[in-house]
Amino acid sequence: MKKYRCLICGYIYDPETGDPDNGVEPGTPFEEIPEDWVCPLCGAGKDDFEPVD
Repeated sequence: MKKYRCLICGYIYDPETGDPDNGVEPGTPFEEIPEDWVCPLCGAGKDDFEPVD
């Protein structure tokens, strides 16, 4: 599964880890995160993330 980086603060969303503190279980692909989820560090929306190679 592909990781995604926040363009605002550099936070990396890793699907293997998820974001359990904000309701995203480990193993959740970025595409399946709810649209109202925001970056846990800076509050940016999903539109402010890009795939990491």
